[in-house]
Amino acid sequence: MENIATTYVPEPAISRLPWYLACVSRLRAQGVEYVSSTAISNQLNVDASQIAKDLSYLNIKGKTRIGYEVKELEQGLLDFLGFHREHNAVMMGVGSLGAALMADSGLSRYGLHIVAGFDVKPELVGTAPGGKPIYHISELPQRLRELDAEIAVIAVPFESAAEVAELCVQSGVKALWNFSPFHIKASPGVTIQNTSIYAHLAVMYNRMLK
Repeated sequence: MENIATTYVPEPAISRLPWYLACVSRLRAQGVEYVSSTAISNQLNVDASQIAKDLSYLNIKGKTRIGYEVKELEQGLLDFLGFHREHNAVMMGVGSLGAALMADSGLSRYGLHIVAGFDVKPELVGTAPGGKPIYHISELPQRLRELDAEIAVIAVPFESAAEVAELCVQSGVKALWNFSPFHIKASPGVTIQNTSIYAHLAVMYNRMLK
């Protein structure tokens, strides 16, 4: 099955694809062979026409009155999302959040392997929790190549985020996954994903008051 997107895929569509993947993976585990966009819609509360449109960006098409073949749909989503490929990453900031992300084995199921951490705290530098070494942040430029990592996950305090992001870019990082409250601006040739848990908290709290 042809499953490589041939046109630009909007970010909102990409963000929905992992939900589709989780749904069809569960169906495949249950032995379901075919699924319709309506069935996926009922489970995810996403309009069926939107699901069909999102999947069409990937050249994934269902069969009339039968739907999508679950195994092929799952593989097509995995191929497009890149979850089956391994991506090495470094953790910038090994505080409570950074340490939790380093210890999260679930990320590896989606292709992300955090292979080392970087921090400035003397009590952390030189340790290796879970077998993953923690280096001083000043060592990033020379360590990055030997670690074969192109992604940096940032979980440093707000006031340090911009400086750390710049160090990562100068050291050759190709993508930044930012968990700090600071919104990092794009750099030429570098993919940036700002993931603010605080912003999501703000939306949740606001909706609770309505």
